[in-house]
Amino acid sequence: MTRTGIEVALNDLLFNRDITVEEAADRHFTPEYRQRTDGEWADRAGFIEHITHVRGLVADGRVEVHEELYDGAKYADRHTAHITKKDGSTVRMEVYVFAEFAPDGRFHRIEETTLMLEGSAADRNIGSAR
Repeated sequence: MTRTGIEVALNDLLFNRDITVEEAADRHFTPEYRQRTDGEWADRAGFIEHITHVRGLVADGRVEVHEELYDGAKYADRHTAHITKKDGSTVRMEVYVFAEFAPDGRFHRIEETTLMLEGSAADRNIGSAR
């Protein structure tokens, strides 16, 4: 079994223009995927809606993983998303993730908390904006 991770998943979702959001989601997330960001739950359809919205704002970026832990079906990490938006402004968001893998190695559930490091007040909800 090959397991995914946050860096490769976010790179595919947000920055890889060679595949669609749906293709990226199929690659890294199960059909039953659920995500809680800053206390707000989204099902897979809501997650895809969110990523599609964010991808439309993003010109470029990278994911910097600071710490990452795999333990069986459990996953945790702390990463920073460095984003340059199409309007030229930048956003840096630190994210703390706890997740669970499905048997096939894709994410089944993620619960995360975000911390804005740089960006405008309007970017505060970029982690869950739709």
